Amino acid sequence: MMRQIIAALVLAVGAGPAGAACVGTDLRETLPAAEMAQITAVIDALPYGRGNYWKAVRGDEEIHLVGTYHFDDPRHDVTMAAIGPALDSAKTLLVEATATEQAELQAEMSRRPDRLFAVSGPTLPERLGEADWQQLAKAMGARGVPAFLASKMQPWYVSMLLGVPACAMDDLQGKDNGLDARVIARATDRGVPVRALEPYDTVFTIFDSMSEDEQIELIRTTLAMNDQAADYATTLTEAYFDEDVRVTWELGRLFSLSLPGATPEKVDADIAKMEEALMNRRNRSWIPVIEDAATKGPVFAAFGALHLSGEDGVLNLLARDGWTVERVRLD
Repeated sequence: MMRQIIAALVLAVGAGPAGAACVGTDLRETLPAAEMAQITAVIDALPYGRGNYWKAVRGDEEIHLVGTYHFDDPRHDVTMAAIGPALDSAKTLLVEATATEQAELQAEMSRRPDRLFAVSGPTLPERLGEADWQQLAKAMGARGVPAFLASKMQPWYVSMLLGVPACAMDDLQGKDNGLDARVIARATDRGVPVRALEPYDTVFTIFDSMSEDEQIELIRTTLAMNDQAADYATTLTEAYFDEDVRVTWELGRLFSLSLPGATPEKVDADIAKMEEALMNRRNRSWIPVIEDAATKGPVFAAFGALHLSGEDGVLNLLARDGWTVERVRLD
C-alpha cells in the first residue's frame, strides 16, 4: 500500500527526473564491528527475527506467509519458484492491497485533496523555518517535486517521499514488478481469490493518529538522513535478500542517536511509537482476517517483510494464538 500511494503522487505531479538506478553502500559493511554486534544481538533476541518465508499450522488449518519487497529485482524469481506450489494450492491469497483498494485510494485522493495537501493554515516553510525548508525544497526538487507544490503537502506525505531516494523515483512510475505484484499476478492466473488484509484508507488513519508536531519532526528526521538515502535503499535491498530485513529497522534506531538533540530515551520512545503506528497496530488487525480465511482452507499471505518479526509481529501473534510457526527455506 505504501508504494502505491507514493506512486500515485509521483504520477500526479509528474515527478521523476531521469537518472541511473540507485547505487549505494550496504551500511552493514561499513558499521563498526561493535555496533553491528549490538544490532545482531537485538535481532537474535526477537521472536522470528530473521527469515522471509514461514508456515503456520494449527490443527488441520494451514497458513503460508511471505515477507515481501515492493520493488522489482531479478532475485524475486528464486522466491517465486520456492513459494509457487503453496500459492497455487491456496484457497485465498491475502495481500495489503488488491487492485480494488488501489482504485479506491485513487478515488479518495481525487475526492479529498486535503488528504494530500494543506488547504488552510500555515505552509511547510512557515512550520519548518527557513533553514530546514531550504534543505527540504532541495531534496524534493531532486525528486521532481517543485518547491511551490511541496510547500503545501501534508507533512506525512513529504516524509514518505523523502523515504524514497531521488535515484529510485523512476522505479515508482514503471511497471510494478515487486514480489507483491508477482504473487498477485500468479494467483490471478491460477484462479486463487485475492483479498485485502486492510481497508484502502489505512495509510490515512496511520498518520491521522500522529500530531502535526510529530509529523513535522518526522520530516526533520528523514531529511537528516537524506544524504545517505541511496545507502539506506541499498542496505534494505541486500538485507531483504539475505532474509535479515529487521536489521534495517535497528540501523535506523542507531543512526537516529546521532541526530541533533537525540537521547537514547527519546529515540527509543519515538521508534516505539512509530513501530506501533506503522506495523504493530496493523499486524494485530490482520490476525482475525488471516485466521478467518484459514478456516476455509490453506491461506497464503504476502505483506511487507518487516511485519513478520518482533513481539507484535504477525508470526509471534499467530504463535500466541496457538499456531505452530516454522521457517521455510527459500534456497
